[in-house]
Amino acid sequence: MSQTKRTIKKYPNRRLYDTEISSYITLEEVRQLVLDGEAFEVRDAKSGRDLTRSVLLQIIAEHEEHGQPMLSPKLLTQIIGFYGDTLQGFMGPYLERSLQVFLDQQQHFRAQLEDMLGQAPGTVLNELAERNMDLYTLLQSSHTDASAATLAANRAKKS
Repeated sequence: MSQTKRTIKKYPNRRLYDTEISSYITLEEVRQLVLDGEAFEVRDAKSGRDLTRSVLLQIIAEHEEHGQPMLSPKLLTQIIGFYGDTLQGFMGPYLERSLQVFLDQQQHFRAQLEDMLGQAPGTVLNELAERNMDLYTLLQSSHTDASAATLAANRAKKS
């Protein structure tokens, strides 16, 4: 992973130009940069405006159309419902923390599976379930604390 952010320019014809390799790239190649942990930003070639979020959303939309979607209509409806809500600013960080907990659990689960050859599968799964419940309880507690702080801050602004 490089120290500086890689710059990708998006042209009006919707083509993406990777300035590091001096070549046009596809959305799938941008996705590979994400998977490789490469730091990058996408900029409008004309205005210099940051387009990184919209390109990442485009990649998600394309992958949601193929295979098994991760984002159900119910989940998307719930996310849309938070736009304009007083908790809108809280949702992004909350979702990021939730996904990080999930990724940490997944990594731990994979490590446990590697060790499972020497243990009974039921023992490993029971231990994992207990840890998951502890992490979930901790996450919900931090969510409640953060919600209370956000509501208190909003009330203080109104006063």
